[in-house]
Amino acid sequence: MSPAVHTEQPKPVQTETPSWRLITPLLLGSALNPINSSVIATTLVAVGRAFGVGSAATASLVAALYLASAIGQPAMGKLAEVFGPRRVFLGGLVLVALGGLLGTVAVNMPMLVAARVVLGVGTSAGYPTAMMIIRAWSLERPAGRTGGALGALAIAGQVTAAVGLPLGGLLIAIGGWRVTYVMNLPLAVIGLILTLVWVPRDPRTERARWSSVVRDLDLGGLILFAGTIASLLYVLGNLEHPNWVAVGLCGVLLICFVVWEMWVGKPFIDVRLIVRNRALSGTYVRVAVTFLLNYTILFGLTQWLVESRALSAGQTGLVMLPMSVIAIVISMPFARRNMIRSSLVVTAAAAIVGTTSLLAFTTNTPMWVLVVVPTIFGIMSGLGMIGNQAALYRQAPAENVGVAAGLMRTFMYLGAILSSGLISVSFGDNATDAGLHSIVVALIALALVLAVLTATGLRRLGSSPLPSE
Repeated sequence: MSPAVHTEQPKPVQTETPSWRLITPLLLGSALNPINSSVIATTLVAVGRAFGVGSAATASLVAALYLASAIGQPAMGKLAEVFGPRRVFLGGLVLVALGGLLGTVAVNMPMLVAARVVLGVGTSAGYPTAMMIIRAWSLERPAGRTGGALGALAIAGQVTAAVGLPLGGLLIAIGGWRVTYVMNLPLAVIGLILTLVWVPRDPRTERARWSSVVRDLDLGGLILFAGTIASLLYVLGNLEHPNWVAVGLCGVLLICFVVWEMWVGKPFIDVRLIVRNRALSGTYVRVAVTFLLNYTILFGLTQWLVESRALSAGQTGLVMLPMSVIAIVISMPFARRNMIRSSLVVTAAAAIVGTTSLLAFTTNTPMWVLVVVPTIFGIMSGLGMIGNQAALYRQAPAENVGVAAGLMRTFMYLGAILSSGLISVSFGDNATDAGLHSIVVALIALALVLAVLTATGLRRLGSSPLPSE
């Protein structure tokens, strides 16, 4: 008999995940933008009364943060590429504290609008820099798993956006609308301390000349991008009464921006890359459509519930609450297992089922139906963010992930603004059943477009299996 041969069993590969110390300040920083975006909704009436202005003036507070965020997210990503993500993350937190302080002491509407702009720019630093820090961590650890960390970023945004409305109401009840600005001060200070202690320093770089820094930042591209986004947001927000001069200006600025970015050596946004990388550009379009659907349901259905279904604000909040809860709960297992394909497929399916179900909504629809159907859109909202964020993380070059992540947030804001135009065109002066159904027809068409974009996007993800799928 031959002696038994003992073969050594291979040791299981120990996978590593980002520590909670690293993730905690990143979650706090990236959550500041959605919480400031949602908490403002509860303060508009109180601010209008305090300064004696109407709804048009108070609406500028919402527009100011939207505009600053849509421009600021990719801009902060670009700054982080030049100066380092940790430095820009810390700088953003300082701006958040300054914006909160300015809003707290504001004595007129211009000061309050300025505070919202500073908050928009400051909070824009959190998400793109967090994505860069996680990407840098993964590059140092090829066997590391970042699905849970990326999912936590997405879920943190959903949680804070969901709690923004009730939190704003609670803060106003306790200390008035100024408290919604005061809250940014302790949050920024805590974020600064945790970042200084737990987030590794950026690699040291040689001190560059000011001229090279300006060239690397591409200030010309940034200015043209800001002008394009500002004019585009104005056009999308006024679809009911289009301003053709603004439409023409937007088109001219867009052309100038594209030509400039294709000519300059180090572009702010690499247009050539986006054109070549069809998977990444497809993700951007998919994000815009997903959040156009999401925000139209969130704001349009809410308006219809109050005006046609005659529900109180409190009752409407309770009807829509399961939508936010489902978005958070369903995101967790998909994010933990990095289920990109599954997330995108279920998102598209939920969009089709949910929008079609809305055709049955009338003023006589039973309350349980009004509660159940919006939960379908909670699935779409939660998994849409998880899947598209993970896809972008996979598709964007490591050196450009900050700008790419910020630009994804810009497309989210474009979807949000376009939803307001769609709602105003469909409803007019009153949110009637007929107006709701006209919105639903448009949403069904968008859901079908999303399904096609998803099918195309899945092919571009490649045939190789993704981790945990």
